[in-house]
Amino acid sequence: MKVFTRVFALAASLFFASNLFAAHHGNGHTQDKAKADGLVTVKSSHSVADTADKLEAVLKSKGMTVFTRINHAAGAKKVGKELRPTELVIFGNPKIGTPIMQCAQSVAIDLPQKMLIWEDEKGVTWLGYNDPAHLKERHNIEGCDAVLKKVTGALGKFAAAASK
Repeated sequence: MKVFTRVFALAASLFFASNLFAAHHGNGHTQDKAKADGLVTVKSSHSVADTADKLEAVLKSKGMTVFTRINHAAGAKKVGKELRPTELVIFGNPKIGTPIMQCAQSVAIDLPQKMLIWEDEKGVTWLGYNDPAHLKERHNIEGCDAVLKKVTGALGKFAAAASK
């Protein structure tokens, strides 16, 4: 009887864990799944290239330095592979990034900021970026709440401007 009870308990635990995993890791690019991954996602009304162009223009107009723009699909093509349109824009401003790194230097691994623009399997364009709240938790950032709040607002405005 003890063996049966243990097997039943194990099976129940596995069932619960698999349902919990499915609830948090569903299919597709939903806001809930993205949040679980520390990623904020915004649906874009434009193609990947147009969204990236708009993003780059808004960033420059707001005094951000655009360090580089990486076209992952073009890179894949160079090695004989196919990838739906996927571009990464890397940008920042030391006036904002430096104070955050002073609070928790390890956050430098996630800086400068990045925004990823990609086309999903249904042809929908998405723009995604690291949620500053996730970075705060990941790096145990203390004493930078005001700066992180400012970054959160700015990233949201950049994403909205590029995707509308």
